[in-house]
Amino acid sequence: MRLTVVLSAMAFLPYFALAKRSAPPRVEPAIHDSIRYVAPNDDGRRAYIEAWDVQTNKKLWELTVFTNHIEPRLEEDVQWVFINKLNVRDGTLLVISERGNTYQIDLKTKAITQSDATKSATPDAIAQLHDIPEVINRAVTNGLLAKEYELSFRVNPFYLRGDFNGDGKADIAILVKQRSTGKFGIAIINGATDKVTVVGAGNAIGNGGDDFEWMDTWRVYSKGRAIHEAEGSVPHLRGDALLVGKSEAASALIYWNGAPSLATKGESRAARATAQRVIKT
Repeated sequence: MRLTVVLSAMAFLPYFALAKRSAPPRVEPAIHDSIRYVAPNDDGRRAYIEAWDVQTNKKLWELTVFTNHIEPRLEEDVQWVFINKLNVRDGTLLVISERGNTYQIDLKTKAITQSDATKSATPDAIAQLHDIPEVINRAVTNGLLAKEYELSFRVNPFYLRGDFNGDGKADIAILVKQRSTGKFGIAIINGATDKVTVVGAGNAIGNGGDDFEWMDTWRVYSKGRAIHEAEGSVPHLRGDALLVGKSEAASALIYWNGAPSLATKGESRAARATAQRVIKT
């Protein structure tokens, strides 16, 4: 008997921002020409670096690398993006954000330029830069997923793990692009059966539409977190969920409901939608 997985998604509702983000990453300082460059990561509204003299331990200057637009209707901390890594190369300080964006700072002029290597690189070259789990390789290289979709690296990380259907097995959600239309979406690989379910990427789902090009952030919203942090605000979760969103707008919760309908809490007129796209592998 074929296992059919039904995915439901809430329309973009403010209360989904009740999820709390994890603590900012601790960034290893970069030292160049007796100057130590650090990323304090103590301000969610702006990401900045400081330059310190290694000998005197005096701060030389401070520079804002990028700022985060804050939507006032949403919980603020889930909209914060911090610096994830610092590196110095050929007189240029490379600053990498949590979303994978790279900012190049000329240490002489302090001019900032943003680069995105994935825009000019070939798909094969991009894939070599990422550690791709074998189960994803199987689905993309040998499965039916490869005929219609390709991996997308437009959001970092490009895949997430969670028990999305509550069967006790770890599933994998990956970002994909439909080859024929260029539309983006999410493919979820069932950890027990290797079957693949796709939302977006040509498969409409509620207010999210059939193209997730709008999405610039996502994370696992654990079943346990929903119980303890947002009781009464989100529907009962069978397993973990995916919290997807756009920084300047709101967020949506994608989760298994086990039925082609969705009962929402906290919004009497909340939109309801379901979508189903199951691929045998």
